[in-house]
Amino acid sequence: MRLTGVSPESGGTGLTVRTTLANPSTRPGLRLPGRVELVAGAVDVPVFHVRLGLVSMVEPDDPEAPRRLVQFHQAQVAESLVLGAGRARSIPFEFALPWETPVTTLGGVPLLSLRMGLRAEVAIEPAVDQGAMVPVFVHPLPTQQQVLAALAALGFTVRQAGLVDGRLPAVEQALPLHQRWGLWVGPVYAGPITELEVIFIANSAGLEVIFWCDRRLALAGITHTSISRFRVWHAGADRRDWASTVDGWLREAINRHAAAASHADWSAPITESAHVSRSPDEPIRPGFGPGGTAGGAGIGGGGGDGT
Repeated sequence: MRLTGVSPESGGTGLTVRTTLANPSTRPGLRLPGRVELVAGAVDVPVFHVRLGLVSMVEPDDPEAPRRLVQFHQAQVAESLVLGAGRARSIPFEFALPWETPVTTLGGVPLLSLRMGLRAEVAIEPAVDQGAMVPVFVHPLPTQQQVLAALAALGFTVRQAGLVDGRLPAVEQALPLHQRWGLWVGPVYAGPITELEVIFIANSAGLEVIFWCDRRLALAGITHTSISRFRVWHAGADRRDWASTVDGWLREAINRHAAAASHADWSAPITESAHVSRSPDEPIRPGFGPGGTAGGAGIGGGGGDGT
């Protein structure tokens, strides 16, 4: 399937910008092939650069503020050029998607709450012309898909998925935002927790899975929140018993959550605690290190995770 976005003529220059994707379906870490076509009007057009950017709606830190359109990743595909009157220029590209690119499609079905597009930006003095957005459909990485499938098998149901502005504390991230998956808790695990949020932070080596457990006592108007972190390699993901792995993560996270809750001051505001699954002789680090090495603990080459 090929998708194309065409901008209206840029004010005063008559320039038309057309962005075409050979295939809009992709995954984090892959390259998105396509081309930007520039067509000049009746006059020469000096172009200073052509850039591509990933754009999506993002929830702000302030819950009272409205959602806003954010360009969260960009790459330049052409430097300065002069497009002669009536002439056209085709610029091929392979746009590299970050490993942390949010997922917009699950089970082949687009998430209604999440829309993402690729937008061309053409710099023409004295303004910047932004072309029409071309939809991009991002499918989960195999490791992300396995975690979500295991949660579904254990009785959890995805209720929402959204993007949140800002980085997570003590977590190494490349993008200025992160994606949160909200799930209804499976019956077997209900009681100690009433809500579960899952956050994936990926790089070329592996995946960090963050479980954000929440227990709300509606009548009392109080809540307790805890955070547990687990890490796994991409390599060997197809040989792992994911139901057992995710069940172990959940039980560890819930046990910690219950233990912390029993010592909490329920008259106090929300509390948070963090934990990284690791082997006893390895230190905690805030994420996978550069160059595809694991900065986390408790994960081995084939997929051991210390749980």
